[in-house]
Amino acid sequence: MPLVSPKEMFDKAYGGGYAVGAFNVNNMEIIQGIMQSAEELRSPLILQVSAGARKYAGQDYIIKLMEAALARTDLPVVLHLDHGQDFDICKEVIDGGFTSVMIDGSHHSFEENIRITKEVVEYAHDKGVWVEAELGVLAGVEDEVSAEENIYTDPDQAKEFVERTGCDSLAVAIGTSHGAYKFKCEPKLDFERLETINKLMPGYPLVLHGASSVLPEYVEMANKHGGEIEGACGVPETLLRKAAEYGVCKINIDTDIRLAMTATIRKYFAENPADFDPRKYLGPARQAVKDMVTHKIEHVLGCKGAA
Repeated sequence: MPLVSPKEMFDKAYGGGYAVGAFNVNNMEIIQGIMQSAEELRSPLILQVSAGARKYAGQDYIIKLMEAALARTDLPVVLHLDHGQDFDICKEVIDGGFTSVMIDGSHHSFEENIRITKEVVEYAHDKGVWVEAELGVLAGVEDEVSAEENIYTDPDQAKEFVERTGCDSLAVAIGTSHGAYKFKCEPKLDFERLETINKLMPGYPLVLHGASSVLPEYVEMANKHGGEIEGACGVPETLLRKAAEYGVCKINIDTDIRLAMTATIRKYFAENPADFDPRKYLGPARQAVKDMVTHKIEHVLGCKGAA
């Protein structure tokens, strides 16, 4: 099945009160694990590629891996650029076959963010490509995206931003953050703010970045086998599930996949110190990705059987 736009996917998610998982991919094993889970659960998928992944694997390799995955499935799958930093990057992936892009002008002024986003929207829409934008700033670090503190999305500005840019979906800041260290104390999301944004833009798809739950069992597994991931704290899954009630149709998941893979590989090496065949430890890592995605689809996203 060819790659699809998120439009129908998000329309169904909004109406059904669930969210679609947007999983960051970097290599073959991650893509295979995600696809195997989604196939079994008949879930729609967004596979997203960050600037760091493009540098690591190469855009051509990512696309060829996607072609191999799509040749074996009839699931609706979106190929999305995560955190595109400028027009040129967005143009390159659009021309390369991506069906959705995110232009991240959130670190610029409001007016400059509008200008950059509108430029990408005009080019992308001419090619039939979906555009996600961001308003507000998430704290934390993810690849080349970093910020020291959250700047929550202003609801009135969000409405104006969408009207002036024509972007198709909007990533909002309500308390989530990038990386494994999201909260220093009691986790809390600003649902009142999210509800206000949703009411100002009924029917409009919203996006949550920095939404990994950082499952403690993987943190413990990694630390038990030589890791140093102390004090990691993610977004409680009950809060993520609740977000779909307020127009959140896409939830980004990256850190949880990294933790699942790394913890599994650390455990394998600790228990099998003589092994050096990459297939021996990447196989269990791929299974860990599959298990993680299955958990997310069933217990966080609520999109099992929605494909």
